[in-house]
Amino acid sequence: MPGNRTTDPAAPAALAAGAAGAAPAPLEQIRRRAAIVRNETLRLIEVAKSGHYTSVFSAAELLAALYSGVLRLADDPEWPDRDRLVLSKGHVAVGVYPLLAEHGYIPAELLDQYTRLGNPLGDHPDMRRVPGIDFSSGSLGHGLSIGVGMAQAARMRGYGSRIWVLLGDQELNEGQIWEAAQAAGHFGLGNLVAIVDRNQMGLDGLTEDVMTVEPIGDRFRAFGWRVVELDGHDPAAVWETLTAVPATDTTTPTCLVAHTVKGKGIGYMELSRTWHLGYLAPPDATDAARELEGFHA
Repeated sequence: MPGNRTTDPAAPAALAAGAAGAAPAPLEQIRRRAAIVRNETLRLIEVAKSGHYTSVFSAAELLAALYSGVLRLADDPEWPDRDRLVLSKGHVAVGVYPLLAEHGYIPAELLDQYTRLGNPLGDHPDMRRVPGIDFSSGSLGHGLSIGVGMAQAARMRGYGSRIWVLLGDQELNEGQIWEAAQAAGHFGLGNLVAIVDRNQMGLDGLTEDVMTVEPIGDRFRAFGWRVVELDGHDPAAVWETLTAVPATDTTTPTCLVAHTVKGKGIGYMELSRTWHLGYLAPPDATDAARELEGFHA
């Protein structure tokens, strides 16, 4: 099990949410989990014969840090006061399942039959079937709205939960995202954190060629958000930034713009729209795994 435990009698096995300066940054844990995310993504997509390599690779360090002590979780995935993680870019689920297995939420053997008939682990996550999944996502653009609702509900119920929403950058073309951003600022949802995986590309090409999303930070600031930009592949920067997010008693939602590279870790996949969705035949998968052995964020 990852992270430090709290002694809260309501959740004796809860993970303590990260706090700047509270503990040394678990950089080796983050690197190890990022490697798990990338390598298991290769392995699981080999089972499925199709998947989203590059979208997962750009978010690997972000996911690794979240599950290395940033998220406040418990052994019971239904603990009401837990943090929530909304995968608005739901096609990264293949990289999250191994972290859920490591945490003990799902049996590790489920990974071996990823997407096979009867297996609960699909290309997109299903909250009804997978413990630790907080939202069933698929179509892009909905996650931040769901996060707004969760943040409001947590506040109304007096929970200390924070709601983390992982967004893709091209996803910001969806108008619903900006309606949610406006609502979060209006309602002062200080317990809401949006992480934009700024990997520079969508399915159709570079974001700034397809439909510009910049200036992302200024757009969120215009709706009353606090914005921090970071290198999304630097474990130290990711840890420092995520753990420095203000406590939930603030009235300002936070947007973290994580500058990443789509496909980070495998040279020919980086910034290549070809590999947004694809399949590596076994010899190519072996070569890709070998390349990942030499990759260190």
